[in-house]
Amino acid sequence: MPVQIKRVGFVVLMCFSLLQPSAWAGALPKDITQHASVEGITEYRLANGLKVLLMPDASKPTVTVNITYLVGSRQENYGETGMAHLLEHMMFKGTPKIPKIDIDFNQRGMHSNASTSLDRTNYFEQFEASDDNLHWAIKMEADRMIHSNIAKKDLDSEMTVVRNEFEMGENSPINVLIKRLQSIAFDWHNYGNSTIGNRSDIENVKIENLQAFYHLYYQPDNAVLLVAGKFDVNKTLTWISSEFGAIPKPKRSLPVFWTVEPTQDGERNFVVRRKGDTQIVMVAYKIPAALHPDNDALSFAGDILSDNPSGRLHKALVETGKAVDVFSTSIGSYAPGLQVIGAVVKKDDAIEPVRDALVAAIESFASTPPTPEEMERMKRNYRNQAEKTLTDPETIGLELSEVLALGDWRYFFQNRDQVEQVTSEQVAAAAARYFKRDNRIVGMFIPEDQPQRAEIPAAPSIQEVMQGFKPKLDLQTAEVFDPSPANIDKRTVHSNIGGLNVAMLTKKNKGETVSVALALHWGDEKSLFEKKMISSLTNAMLTRGNSKYSREQLNDEFSKLKITGDIYHFDTTRENLAAALALVAQVLKEPSFPENEFEQLKKQILSSLEGQRSEPNALAKQALDQHFNHYPKGDWRSSVTIAEAIERVNAITLDELKVFHKNFYGASKGELSLVGDIDVAATSKVIEQAFGNWTSLATYKRIDDAYTEIAPLKININTPDKENGLYLAKMNLNLNDQDEQYPALLVANYLFGGGAELNSRVMERIRQKDGLSYGGGSSLRVGSLDNASSFQLHAIAAPQNLAKVAVAMQEELNRVLKDGFSAEEVARAKSGLKQQAVQSRSQDASLVEDWNSYQYLQRSFAWTQAFEDKVNVLTAEQVNAAFKKMIDPSKLTVVIAGDESKMSSDKAAK
Repeated sequence: MPVQIKRVGFVVLMCFSLLQPSAWAGALPKDITQHASVEGITEYRLANGLKVLLMPDASKPTVTVNITYLVGSRQENYGETGMAHLLEHMMFKGTPKIPKIDIDFNQRGMHSNASTSLDRTNYFEQFEASDDNLHWAIKMEADRMIHSNIAKKDLDSEMTVVRNEFEMGENSPINVLIKRLQSIAFDWHNYGNSTIGNRSDIENVKIENLQAFYHLYYQPDNAVLLVAGKFDVNKTLTWISSEFGAIPKPKRSLPVFWTVEPTQDGERNFVVRRKGDTQIVMVAYKIPAALHPDNDALSFAGDILSDNPSGRLHKALVETGKAVDVFSTSIGSYAPGLQVIGAVVKKDDAIEPVRDALVAAIESFASTPPTPEEMERMKRNYRNQAEKTLTDPETIGLELSEVLALGDWRYFFQNRDQVEQVTSEQVAAAAARYFKRDNRIVGMFIPEDQPQRAEIPAAPSIQEVMQGFKPKLDLQTAEVFDPSPANIDKRTVHSNIGGLNVAMLTKKNKGETVSVALALHWGDEKSLFEKKMISSLTNAMLTRGNSKYSREQLNDEFSKLKITGDIYHFDTTRENLAAALALVAQVLKEPSFPENEFEQLKKQILSSLEGQRSEPNALAKQALDQHFNHYPKGDWRSSVTIAEAIERVNAITLDELKVFHKNFYGASKGELSLVGDIDVAATSKVIEQAFGNWTSLATYKRIDDAYTEIAPLKININTPDKENGLYLAKMNLNLNDQDEQYPALLVANYLFGGGAELNSRVMERIRQKDGLSYGGGSSLRVGSLDNASSFQLHAIAAPQNLAKVAVAMQEELNRVLKDGFSAEEVARAKSGLKQQAVQSRSQDASLVEDWNSYQYLQRSFAWTQAFEDKVNVLTAEQVNAAFKKMIDPSKLTVVIAGDESKMSSDKAAK
């Protein structure tokens, strides 16, 4: 896939308000100069070398601050693998001025995270737009750029957390295989090292090495700061000048790396043998760096081969039943890397024929160049992805982080435009140059006089690539939308169309985007008995072919109409809305249930279920669900084991799906919500035509879920040869969301482990203090119409640490019940919950789901306002009282799944 498109889920091209090259209204601060401006992004530079990208967009009341450091795992030295990623973790440990960064994140309701790759590291915060929040974020990022503590005491605890993250990856066959692939493919280049690093390096890295790495690379001349969203440009530049401009320009020079991977001189073979339930085969080829023109052509080749369901390998392997799935990915960007193409095979099927078929299809690709249809499909997909990226200022920073490592952020747009010019001939020629036997990583070394080597050419410089580049301009704007509950209610039009309760909120969006959510209800406790798996498979078959389109054609139609998501929740555009609704209705009403697609689906589901048989997470959840199950086998609410699910899938016939669809599907009862650029009158007519007369033969009656007291139990599950394990605990609660205890209990759960992230009591203990776990927390499941609610705890850990996690959870619960939460903690939680709610209501995709729920419950957003008002006046005494009343540690059922041979002698369940 071309370099600028690293993720999926994109819809439509959008450029932002304030797009003119001169976004600054007055004289620039003396240490800032303005540079290029492309499609709503303007670059500024500070005298100390910092690059700044500003993307103002007033349509949503949120801001994203993203800072990218041009350093990744490829800059690590011998014995220091994983250090760039470990430093990423250490950057959240505070500075002398801001000792508890996570507390400030929590109080401001900020979503924060970071990521490390081979070529760069980025940190970002997403938050409600306000001068105070933005100024604090800029000040914080400037402070931790050069003043982060990077202390030995923090390294001691965080090292074990990162090691647990390493162990988590060791449970994944695909992750393990990728790591081995990297190490075997590269002889000398650091792309041969996984970003997570080597266990011994993680455990033994010296604090002095980490500090030296930090001081070398975390400097303004090696960083790019991006601010996107609703903000004042003048104020923002002034703050950036004040906070970052005070950092002196470094006197050091960054090291120059000269290692070039030699030409591979023969196919390579490797096998990983571990306990598991799924087979995977990968075939990889060395390819040029991202700036080389062949890189885009090879992305086309990889996607044409592996696309689902239109790809050549899907047709050759999945549709014939030889494989369950096929995929492709790439490794590397700044330097020459790998094109990886693979397949997933059922455990008991022969893998060698699949390997041979993969190799044959890839290395014969050049002799069968892409068809015009294949080229257009790929270009349309790339185009849609790039367009969707530019509609969302909250994700553009993450996308640009990948491009920034190449030297110029504008290459995002350059590459987006140049992929339109890629030809079938270029794709075939590139495949011929690199998809060769002696450039393949699958086989063993075989001496040969005439090896078929593939020379990897050097990529041109960014200056050469950017010559002649002309930016596009698009001055589309969007309204500034107020996401308050009152305004949402005021702006929403309600109607009844057929059996549907319809809510439409019209707002001017960038790119005229529209979010749609549909919920349909049918059947009752009796008619749906023993039909849950049938219902699931019926739903999965809807997009696999119908009376008008094949599965492949449906996939293309969704792409043409810029539909992203599924038939029940999708995004599209105003221009395509009518056709999208009509297509979704046709998909729901007229499935053809192709037999070959049914067999493919069953194999994929069975492969997934088989893969769970030895996984700690799946086995722990199964045990917990089975213990809390109080409904008879076959009941819609009853839980099933993995073995029972496999048995049921094997037994289901295609005729059962057809009968289920005929007897149940219809729009006699349901909710449909739309938010975005909508013509209400015209859309109402479309909904009437699509769903108005579509009725279900099955009478609908809601299936209640009753509260039941479940006796506590300690359950241990042995998962041999698994490097990571899981702790789960649960108790049922007798309340719903209208209970007077619920607002206070929500705040308490947020603080204990359900939203305060690293600042929660759970994470402060098991990660920040004890270094036992990469992740854990608590969850509160509360119904609206039933009292069948629950409180649950979870944490991952190495098997030898699971007993300590269990003790830590018990101690933290007892500490809260004894001492309670402080008034300061409760104030932070209320602030965080409030700001997170505003951010959620700012997202159209969240709004449509909320409206569907509220329509079913016969509520409006006035209910939300009333609930938030209750939260805002809570005191610490009320929060503590609710937690003490509802949470009883003695009623917790605890499940621990891990390799018993690696657990300590004092068993985890004691």
